[in-house]
Amino acid sequence: MTVDAELPAGVPGIDVPRLAVWLAGALPDAGRVTAVDLIAGGRSNLTYRLRLSGDPESIVLRRPPLGHVLPTAHDMTREHRVLSGLSSAGTVPVPRPLALCTDEAVIGAPFYLMDYVEGRVLRTMEDAADVSPLQARELSERLAEALAAIHAVDLEAAGLTDFGRPAGYMARQLKRWGQQWERSYSAGSRTNDPLAEYERLVARLAERLPENGLTRLVHGDFRLDNALSRLEPRTEIAAVVDWEMSTLGDPLADLGLTLVYWAEATDQESLPVGSTITAAPGFLTRREFAAHYAALTGFDLSDLDFYVAFGCYKLAVVLEGIHARFLQKATVGEGFDQVGDAVPVLIARAHHTLDTRTPY
Repeated sequence: MTVDAELPAGVPGIDVPRLAVWLAGALPDAGRVTAVDLIAGGRSNLTYRLRLSGDPESIVLRRPPLGHVLPTAHDMTREHRVLSGLSSAGTVPVPRPLALCTDEAVIGAPFYLMDYVEGRVLRTMEDAADVSPLQARELSERLAEALAAIHAVDLEAAGLTDFGRPAGYMARQLKRWGQQWERSYSAGSRTNDPLAEYERLVARLAERLPENGLTRLVHGDFRLDNALSRLEPRTEIAAVVDWEMSTLGDPLADLGLTLVYWAEATDQESLPVGSTITAAPGFLTRREFAAHYAALTGFDLSDLDFYVAFGCYKLAVVLEGIHARFLQKATVGEGFDQVGDAVPVLIARAHHTLDTRTPY
């Protein structure tokens, strides 16, 4: 495999010549690398589309973010493994993984390759310009069905029975994200210093931890813009992507975080992540989305307020880590300057959810 002479070598996060040499061995029939494009919108792992002369649709590369990376996060091997299992099982739409590279000498970090899937990332209200109310409703329903399908995966068939430690999942999550907060905060993020309210939230969540929740495959960051959508010839979720936080655990943690991301037209404030498009006409409300999911799974949602509050907490910690990378000038792309502002908003929203016991 060769690299086109005019291809710029300075793609952030990619050593193109070294990658081309590695690809020659991993995918010998792919042809020449003709272009490497950063796919915009990611706030964590970086995603690139590789244009190859031997593949008209080309492929996608995923690697960890640049700069400040938290321990246990951004594990390419785990992400590749869950895609492999789900691709084989065939019950959840995912891109087909092609190759995994754990040699950091190639591009500076581990990475994996997967098929390019044609679809749209629907995120902003501008993206809703050609989405009819009927399509919006159908898309909401398809997304709830995709989440239910993830939580119904046959772990043995997918080869994922040992993909996590389900016992004590929520307690470990509380501890893990607390450790991530400390590391990000000590790295100099300091977003409006919400420390007292953060610590009070941790204590409140600890008091409500479920003893033994359900055990299912969980995505860990499930939302509309972590899926590729199609509106024609029918409304569907073409692929669920961004599996970096997946593990075995309590599926209601997935639902809670999805509802945190889900915007409605009456919301007083918006987050700098997730899809504001769900506030457009036709999309289900948070209550309707949860009801459709419950009808599909039969799960008891009586403690959903806890899971939504926990989702606010988790997202606040994630954004604190992203903000730390932004301050270190180690982010790639646009929109990172407002991420830190969302941290105190999420912490306040979590307290309100617990105070009112209203997850919607």
